Amino acid sequence: MIRLRQYKSCDAAIIASWVKDEDIFLKWGGSRFGAFPISADIIDQKYRHNNGDCAEPDNFYPWTAIDDDNKAVGHFIMRYTGGDNRQLRFGWVIVDGAMRGKGYGKQMLLQGLNYAFCILGAERVTIGVFENNDSARWCYKKTGFTETELVKSEPWNVTEMEITKNAYFDQILNK
Repeated sequence: MIRLRQYKSCDAAIIASWVKDEDIFLKWGGSRFGAFPISADIIDQKYRHNNGDCAEPDNFYPWTAIDDDNKAVGHFIMRYTGGDNRQLRFGWVIVDGAMRGKGYGKQMLLQGLNYAFCILGAERVTIGVFENNDSARWCYKKTGFTETELVKSEPWNVTEMEITKNAYFDQILNK
């Protein structure tokens, strides 16, 4: 079992090591973060203000998933994408390679959705999956996301997926 907690600076090094091991970030991550491999300093700088608070606290939420031993096993971010704060986007979803296949990704996403819909009041959550990442697509579908459109882009095409608040609660009530 895992739980989510807000990102802390001490998470940056482990996140950087996971990203370094992911081929998918070789092309995508370097342009987004200005360098590859992405260092702990770059991650922490992107996530925190100079005063040490999480970056953009009203619309940017970096989360770390930890296990029962308080060991980091995954990470993702969520941010508002609509001006009315009813739509959130999950991004940079990553699970420690040694922990894959244990359901941590699904648990992490379900807890994030619960927070998005029950605490933040979102009406819709979106996520993108690269065309060559079938395991992520499978995990997102198991969590309740449905495919909405294919976005052709470089270096890979991205399938946009979404889940609405109603679909999320229908899924929970029908278990």
